[in-house]
Amino acid sequence: MRRKLLFGNWKMNKTRSEAEEFALASKELLELASKHNIDIGVAPTFLSLCKVKKTNPDLLVAAQNCHYAPSGAFTGEISIPMLLDYGIKMVIIGHSERRTYFNETNKTCSMKIDALLANDMIPLYCVGETLEEFEKGITKDVIYDQIKVGLANVKKEDASKLIIAYEPVWSIGTGKNASKEIAEDICRYIRELLREMFGDVSDDIRILYGGSVKPENVKDYLLQEDVDGALIGGASLKVDSFRQLINNVIE
Repeated sequence: MRRKLLFGNWKMNKTRSEAEEFALASKELLELASKHNIDIGVAPTFLSLCKVKKTNPDLLVAAQNCHYAPSGAFTGEISIPMLLDYGIKMVIIGHSERRTYFNETNKTCSMKIDALLANDMIPLYCVGETLEEFEKGITKDVIYDQIKVGLANVKKEDASKLIIAYEPVWSIGTGKNASKEIAEDICRYIRELLREMFGDVSDDIRILYGGSVKPENVKDYLLQEDVDGALIGGASLKVDSFRQLINNVIE
């Protein structure tokens, strides 16, 4: 059975001291979640990765991006060996903000995912459609391309390391939510695509929903058969709201 996962993407928020404060408090959150078979984690900025990891080594900690090359003339980028040196084993790939503001493509996502898997790391791969694509009714066409291209080179034996996050771009940070029915429909479609590519191992791959997830709606999403957790933005920044996310899932 797939364990539920609540994962916070901090984006460009929190200084190192603020991140450390959260990490200390997260020990209690981790204990609460673990009692109910829920995994929790956060993706701080690069500057806070080491601080969070050292403060709470048992917390899942991911980077928000990486480069596919191990080193080279890529000013401002962070390599996989650098992340491994910090003990980081998970990276968010293809978040819509990376795609929108930094020209991330399905192809570059594929290159990063391949490099992560080659280093025995976990890619948390984000997919999702824009408002225009949603209104045109081509959501599944967009998802199809993102999955088929982004995961094109993944071997069946590595597929179980993947985590997929469905984040409709029109619901991220807007306060607009995809209904639980939409979330389940697309997450089920993603699992069908994964089954075509990887067979029964698709049953072990966790698929998250993200997009204006809050304590008051998180349980509705996680009650869906193919929604295995949530990728959370603003509601993951404060200990109290993260605690409420966990409490509302287990109640």
